[in-house]
Amino acid sequence: MTTYLDHAATTPMLPAAREAMVEQLAIAGNASSLHGPGRDARRTVEESREQIASALGARPSEIVFTSGGTEADNLAITGSFRSARAADARRTRIVASAVEHHAVLDPVDHAVEHEGAQATFVEPGECGTVQPSAVRAAIETDPTDVAAVSVMWANNEVGTVQDVAAMAGIAHEYGLAFHTDAVQAVGHLPVDFADSGVDLMSVSAHKLGGPIGIGALVARRDARLIALSHGGGQERGIRSGTLDVASIRAFAVALTESVERREAEAARIGALRDRFLTGTQQLDLDIRITGCWEAGDVTTRLPGNAHITIPGCEGDSMLYLLDAAGVAVSTGSACQAGIPQPSHVVLAMGRSEEEARGSLRVSFGASSTEADVETILAALPDAVGRARRASGAA
Repeated sequence: MTTYLDHAATTPMLPAAREAMVEQLAIAGNASSLHGPGRDARRTVEESREQIASALGARPSEIVFTSGGTEADNLAITGSFRSARAADARRTRIVASAVEHHAVLDPVDHAVEHEGAQATFVEPGECGTVQPSAVRAAIETDPTDVAAVSVMWANNEVGTVQDVAAMAGIAHEYGLAFHTDAVQAVGHLPVDFADSGVDLMSVSAHKLGGPIGIGALVARRDARLIALSHGGGQERGIRSGTLDVASIRAFAVALTESVERREAEAARIGALRDRFLTGTQQLDLDIRITGCWEAGDVTTRLPGNAHITIPGCEGDSMLYLLDAAGVAVSTGSACQAGIPQPSHVVLAMGRSEEEARGSLRVSFGASSTEADVETILAALPDAVGRARRASGAA
């Protein structure tokens, strides 16, 4: 039986969400149809939209359903860039943090390569924290040429939580819209769209106990976006396509439950993370904790996030060795075209390429237990020894 410790990648569906989805799958009806079954489907969508909005501190009209976080990020970055540039040709610059998920970084790169954009990437400190003052400095280089500003709420690799409210306030001083990728934050941190002051916020269901393939871009009614898909004009004309009623229903159920139990779960999962990180320091393997960590802290670092670097080890080797031992984790690196690449997040935090390549992310979630912590701690010494021998470091 596998010990699953990769909840930041995807977490198992909550039983209530799974049951709601299965029940809805048995009911026919296109939410855009005008007959009875269509109206029933629409009612389910709108009731779910209200639930989701309530859980996120937003208005129902601000919820735009997407296929997940990646589409929401693409719509926010590309849609707002194109809209700003169409209104003012001088606005060609995108300001984003250097530790964003590739769902943000890649649309920025595409805009630079194909649409005449310029990019300013704000570097973090050694903890992975992006300072609001650094965002201000990036904007003030020339506020008149900025089209979009984006900084993620919580980092997917090292778990650092950013002060997005302060950054959104700075963007607004210059009349700029602010986007945040909150995919890792929702359900694990207190997230209130209205109170945060952000204009656009990306959310994904499968990170909080809902199904894969459904998410949302929370967009203020006055947010200016150019649609990326065209067709039936669903979702305020921002995102056309037949709505996935069953997934939307399950999304609402999962989000509601995860938000209701968030505080207690954050404390429980945070304790597991702390036990694991403390345990790694007692193994005498020279394991280094990435980012800033203080036991009991579930506000400036995601409760379930534990990120480590292991000298003399390739992260990919550690992943496979632990997998063979029945423990599922992930690396902090992306693999492009079969070639392992060092984590851009760890590099941006000032670590060496060797450290970035030796990254390992262990993430705890709803199904995690104390036994899981003991299992991975017991598996680490052998895996580290074998990985170091393979790399010639031992």
